[in-house]
Amino acid sequence: METADVIVIGSGQGGIPLAADFASSGRNVVLFERDALGGSCINYGCTPSKAFLASAHAAGRARQATKLGIHAQVEVDFSAVMERVRSIRSQFNQGVKRRLDSAGVRVVCAEAAFTGERTVSGGGVTVQAPLIVINTGTSSTIPDFSGLVGTPYLTNRNFFDLQQIPPRLLVVGGGYIALELGQGMARLGSQTELIVRGERLLAQEESDVSAVLADAFEQDGIGLHFNVTVQQVAYTNRVFTLTLNNGEVLDGEALLIATGRKPNTQALNSAVTGVELDAQGFIKIDEQFQTTCAGIYAIGDAAKQPAFTHVSWEDYRRLKAILCGEHRTRNDRVLGYAVYTEPQVGRVGMTLEQAHKQGITASEVTLPMAHIARSIEWGHDLGFYRMVIDTQTNLILGATLVGYETAELVHVFLSLMEAKATWQVLEQSVHIHPTYGEALPSLARLLVGDDMPTCPNM
Repeated sequence: METADVIVIGSGQGGIPLAADFASSGRNVVLFERDALGGSCINYGCTPSKAFLASAHAAGRARQATKLGIHAQVEVDFSAVMERVRSIRSQFNQGVKRRLDSAGVRVVCAEAAFTGERTVSGGGVTVQAPLIVINTGTSSTIPDFSGLVGTPYLTNRNFFDLQQIPPRLLVVGGGYIALELGQGMARLGSQTELIVRGERLLAQEESDVSAVLADAFEQDGIGLHFNVTVQQVAYTNRVFTLTLNNGEVLDGEALLIATGRKPNTQALNSAVTGVELDAQGFIKIDEQFQTTCAGIYAIGDAAKQPAFTHVSWEDYRRLKAILCGEHRTRNDRVLGYAVYTEPQVGRVGMTLEQAHKQGITASEVTLPMAHIARSIEWGHDLGFYRMVIDTQTNLILGATLVGYETAELVHVFLSLMEAKATWQVLEQSVHIHPTYGEALPSLARLLVGDDMPTCPNM
């Protein structure tokens, strides 16, 4: 058995910088990775999906330019689209390898399991260390649909290996993975049908967010099937046939399953070292990422942190600070996130309902995209901007932005909230005309009765 100063299990966006930083400081670091370096973000998450959507949304915008007087004939070279996606993925993956190699991290390409107290084995290597960090992430939850096992269905794990575009795509799920990849395929040329168990898209968001996206998806020709479940899956002559519980039957050459995520903790054998899991298999941690075994920490979505790359990255910064004696906690920063459909959804902080549930006296203001000059000029009238404030302290509690490139705009609110600024700071700001960002002070001015939209002729 070998010894090391630090063991990192998993090379996600928190594990990579931790391993590199410790190794660069002279520590003996061993990193176990059972799959491709870089975790889900680089290999089958953020990087390939956003490269894929760059092509898909370019095609979609070209087709929708008819309302601007532009009539384009769009031809999609799907094989070239996916080759570009895989090329970028490979480039980023190799970058991770170079970073770990240059830092002096020993990488063991094998699945890791605990074989003793603070002892990890994998690939014929057994290592013991006083400090272990688990960063194993999550993977797709596969429902037990009758007939699904043994069929060549897709998940986000193998989606980006597609070589040819399926004429028809069936997507099961109503979350951000289903929506992003489903809309992307529709814009590239697949007839796409979305099968949603609930009554709306993005059920965790406010209902009018769901309504805007449903409108946009229908404009893209996507079939929406709500309040249904899959009873039977058949795969014959390279065609999937789904029988729904309402009797409807849908056919497609490809089937994408995007029904949720589960933690990658099954193979860890964590009980051997005293690391406890919750009922869903997530690693139990305290406010400073400590597991139930001293010296072992867990970060990222395997520890039930919000499943975003930027959260995993901040978990790395948090844990590194904690290990250096600083005071950080697992939820000590304002959380923002985005959904890269078109229109995009940019979110930060609380909704009005969430604020009320916490007993906060709060109110909200909403400005439709159709009242914003830039939106009218560019033909992006779907969506709205919304801000939630604490009426007693005037602090900004949250924002929901649905519209063109709102994943960028939401950072204005994120920074204001991190600085504990009041809504008056935004109201007093003079933003450039005509921009989408110009409407953010206009949104705040609704709180003082100045409800004139940014378009002077409205």
